[in-house]
Amino acid sequence: MLRILSSTLLFCTLSASAQQYDIVLRNGHVIDPKNNVDTKRDVAIRDGKIAAIEPSIPASAAKQAIDISGLYLTPGLVDIHVHVFTGLRHNAWGNGDLSVPPDPMSIPYGVTTVADAGSSGWRDFPEFRRRVIDNSKTRVFAFINIIGAGMAANDDAAEQNDHDMDLDALSKVIADNRDIIVGVKTAHWQQPNFISVQKAVEAGNRNHLPVMVDFGWFDNKSYKEMIETVLRPGDISTHVFRMPAPLLGPDGKPAPYMLDARRRGIKFDVGHGGGSFTFALAEPMVKGGFFPDSISTDLHVGSATGVMLNLPNVMNKILALGVPLNEVIRESTTNPATEIGHPELGQLAIGSVADIAVLRVDTGTFGYADLAGKVTGTQRIVPEMTIRAGRVLFDLNARTAVPWREGHLKYATR
Repeated sequence: MLRILSSTLLFCTLSASAQQYDIVLRNGHVIDPKNNVDTKRDVAIRDGKIAAIEPSIPASAAKQAIDISGLYLTPGLVDIHVHVFTGLRHNAWGNGDLSVPPDPMSIPYGVTTVADAGSSGWRDFPEFRRRVIDNSKTRVFAFINIIGAGMAANDDAAEQNDHDMDLDALSKVIADNRDIIVGVKTAHWQQPNFISVQKAVEAGNRNHLPVMVDFGWFDNKSYKEMIETVLRPGDISTHVFRMPAPLLGPDGKPAPYMLDARRRGIKFDVGHGGGSFTFALAEPMVKGGFFPDSISTDLHVGSATGVMLNLPNVMNKILALGVPLNEVIRESTTNPATEIGHPELGQLAIGSVADIAVLRVDTGTFGYADLAGKVTGTQRIVPEMTIRAGRVLFDLNARTAVPWREGHLKYATR
């Protein structure tokens, strides 16, 4: 009996030692644009990090093996324009709380990292961090608003208050939150000047951060002038395909100043929003070879319940316009991660954090809308699984579960 027990213990010890990984995702097609991987690979996870990427890793090498045959495995998606601070109010959509909680609007859609785009200014940023950022499974970064009150105000006047652009107070909050503040945001500026953008750039220079600009009104100042004379390399123009931005030349092709700006390093972000994306601009720009640098949602209540919906749906619109799948993944992972100064994210390199999206790409006939109409595409990206720091947080088709009778028996014996 003692000999049998010893043999059993030895077998269990050997089996445990053979399981060198926590999870292995098997038979998936890996798309990792940063590391030029676009092929079938198995991916293993240990201690929350990518531990191995091989043509084949045996199921016995991990505590849990997940078959993802027929699916794509990509870095966790990165959305750099969201609104997840629960004080967000803006009269453009009517009074009321328009922000959304990050986890339910990110994790089921393959999104593991977001950046809030200026919902908070220096006055309420500590509350934003305490209440939202530090309590989210989603990794939450932030662009801090150049206006001290941020967007947490009941009227538009607060966002037009240039006396609330206190660079000393702003810089102190940035210094205290360097781990999560990734840039400075200016938005909705209605005046016929660039004061808010210039102040944001001044703050960016002072704190070595990029600026994200929601241009505001096109009828009283020049978008072209701002792009050419105010923004710096690495700064981000969001809502790039919003009418009536003058992106096209008389020939219907991307305007030369846009091409020059890209060469200088200005970044152009989708920032779809409730109505800040139009096919009338996006289609000719994409057809002319001007792809967005990053795909983002401008996630808030109005956009999540409108034609935007979620990040994969915005990715599908760009895909339907003719941008290749590999490039769409690049614009939703490594590009935005790099724009916010975190190039270690948005990739699947060995040793990097195991933030992973498992995606299904359906083929058929699918419609995608803006406020004016729709385009038809032949592919649709559908999130199947989301892994954040090595933990499966979303599993659409229960690939990590066991048959319920087996699970029921294990549960009953607890």
